[in-house]
Amino acid sequence: MKALILAAGFGTRLAPYTDTIPKALFPVGGTPVLGRMIVHLKRAGCTEVAVNTHHLADQIHAYLSASDFGLPVHLSRETAILGTGGAIRQLAAFWDAEPFVVVNADIVTDIDIARVYETHRRAYRTVTLVMHDRPPFNQVWIDTNNCIRGFSRFSGRATPPGQRKLAFTGIHVMDRRIVERIPDHGFCDIISVYQQMIDDGMPIHAHVTDGHYWQDMGDPQRYRDAVVDAMAADVFQSVFGGTPPAAIDCRPLSGDGSDRGWFRLKSGTQQLILADHGITPDPTGSEFNAFVNIGDHLYRSGLPVPRIHARDPFSGLVFLEDLGDCHLQQAVNQARTPDAVERHYRQVIDVWINLTAKAADTFDPSWTCQSPAYDVALILEKECRYFVDAFLNGFLNLAVDYADLHKEFTQLAQATMANAIEGLIHRDFQSRNIMIRGGRPYLIDFQGARKGPIQYDLASLLIDPYINLDTGLRQRLLQTAVEPVSHRRRCDPDQFMRGYHCCTVTRNLQMLGAFGFLSRVKKKTEFEKWIPAAAGMLENHIQRLEGLHLPQLRAVAQKIARLTARRGVVTGKRKMPDP
Repeated sequence: MKALILAAGFGTRLAPYTDTIPKALFPVGGTPVLGRMIVHLKRAGCTEVAVNTHHLADQIHAYLSASDFGLPVHLSRETAILGTGGAIRQLAAFWDAEPFVVVNADIVTDIDIARVYETHRRAYRTVTLVMHDRPPFNQVWIDTNNCIRGFSRFSGRATPPGQRKLAFTGIHVMDRRIVERIPDHGFCDIISVYQQMIDDGMPIHAHVTDGHYWQDMGDPQRYRDAVVDAMAADVFQSVFGGTPPAAIDCRPLSGDGSDRGWFRLKSGTQQLILADHGITPDPTGSEFNAFVNIGDHLYRSGLPVPRIHARDPFSGLVFLEDLGDCHLQQAVNQARTPDAVERHYRQVIDVWINLTAKAADTFDPSWTCQSPAYDVALILEKECRYFVDAFLNGFLNLAVDYADLHKEFTQLAQATMANAIEGLIHRDFQSRNIMIRGGRPYLIDFQGARKGPIQYDLASLLIDPYINLDTGLRQRLLQTAVEPVSHRRRCDPDQFMRGYHCCTVTRNLQMLGAFGFLSRVKKKTEFEKWIPAAAGMLENHIQRLEGLHLPQLRAVAQKIARLTARRGVVTGKRKMPDP
């Protein structure tokens, strides 16, 4: 048995990733999908394989040259895309007297090709197409004798009586005689040849299969599904023991402000979380790289974070421990007394104190994304300019010129770093990134961690608009934090407080920028309801800064507080339960 694997296409639905990497080399479970198909064909009894190429052909050639599959693999280069029919015709000298197989390179399947081939050969058929029921891709009419009667692309008619529609799997078995029906040159769509054969009264047979696995990689979502299917069972077995589960349920979870996808994988009572960072051909400096390296580091350092069980760099998928569904915001909202709320926060502050020091010394800045450290440049670009561009102008349409505020922003940034107590910071240390499991807090969304002023995370926690703590509790928690961290870090409490108040302003600016960006650019309008609380506290934070003269920024803070209050958006302020 000989076979042709079709790998010449541009893979446009997977662009821009396929601009630099051919779809046939996308890895599934660590192996390029092309290599998986060659192995599958060999197991089916294939003795020789041809691979047609055009787009990024040199990469495919390099991969095949470096691989030993235990059977000859030939490259059939096309200077122009020839279509399936043209690819078959170009290999006319390659085919022998026996039927041959043609398959798409971008499918992952366990369909028994040997059985299909033997059925085709024994029946002396000209063409057999492997079909299955896969709505909404059912586009081929099949009669009761499993003969193909037509293709939807050539007719808009309704399904005739006595026929049904099925989907083509991308697997053909055909006799050499088919080459005679293909035009001598140029592009040829093999389906048009099949339709002409049907019109001429020549049967095209369907081999209908079910109970099999089949997935194509036509777009990023289906590629992700193929990788999950290839990896998940082995990950479950390595984590929970026993035999690999036969079925794993994958349910999407509500996401956060990022573009990542979150899923819960479940088999019986066993559960894992899947984080989808998106296809990442080069993980260097990526969010995926930061997430897995920083997550591993924090876990090794004894910090309460979910354990990462497996990762696949190219697909951007990470399998990690499931911490449940309750985050700090929910726990606080469900707390029955102020004391219960305060206990939650004291536990979180203990975690923060450990985070600032336990994992700091061995932290590698190369793991970070965006920038290696929180510094003056980051404050000006990612906090101050972000506030102007995304919130003042993008959300409120105020047409503010960043240059008019640059001098005051620079004062703020320099004062923040002058009073910084350096350590490791999470960078988004707020109630939705703190899970509560078994009464204990755990940190998630740690991919933004870097060296910086430890006061920043405490400010993020205490001015968090998702909870909007009352002033008395916030002050008690602040005092609770200052003494132990000053003792442990051997720092001046006054310097710590000056830096903390600077960080309340820089964090406040960042929050407003993020809410504006998410609401307007990402169309996640649910974030709008937190804007009045965040805008309403900014002037108060500015007033607490010692030695800084920021009249323009203060005027802006007053203006946005008025504007956002008039919008009538729910502030999100939590009413504390009565003692």
